[in-house]
Amino acid sequence: MAMTLQEALDVLAKHRGERVVIPTMASVSVWPQLSDTPLDFAYMPSAMGQGPALGLGLALARPEHGAIVINGDGSMLMNLGSLVTLADNPTDVYLVILDNGLYEVTGGQETAGAGRADFAALARAAGIGRAYAFDDLPAWRAGAAEALAGPGPVVVWLKVEGRRGQTTPKAPRPMAEQIERLQRALGATP
Repeated sequence: MAMTLQEALDVLAKHRGERVVIPTMASVSVWPQLSDTPLDFAYMPSAMGQGPALGLGLALARPEHGAIVINGDGSMLMNLGSLVTLADNPTDVYLVILDNGLYEVTGGQETAGAGRADFAALARAAGIGRAYAFDDLPAWRAGAAEALAGPGPVVVWLKVEGRRGQTTPKAPRPMAEQIERLQRALGATP
């Protein structure tokens, strides 16, 4: 049985270390309840699918931190090319794909390939050597430490329950404030 979004992110929060965490779309509604550090950057862009590029840039600029990007399956479908880009730039980016088969926060429409697309296999085919798939909470709890340790890039594909009727979440603070907090945490002067 698929895990809930809350359960999946709770395990991730326990293993995040000192990495920058970039929750996107549906995860923005849950992540601030689990973590609210200056290294958290709730990314709610007007274009889905750009979280991996942001995470890659931050990990390249600050390799001592690395980055965890929390992406939905819908966001991944918007930018599958990011997998090839991550493979071409070996750095500590951990791309967590929450697959619920829905465009959850834009109306609950089923995603293309729902139930058929294998994001771990797509990551491996793009050249990412470490790709993990977890279908349920016990497996994710048992494998999270290994998946989130060692060098990146890494893809972690998690099956989560879909929640229809959700609205687009709001970032926990204005973007300018988030940018300033993250800059200070990374030692970059605004």
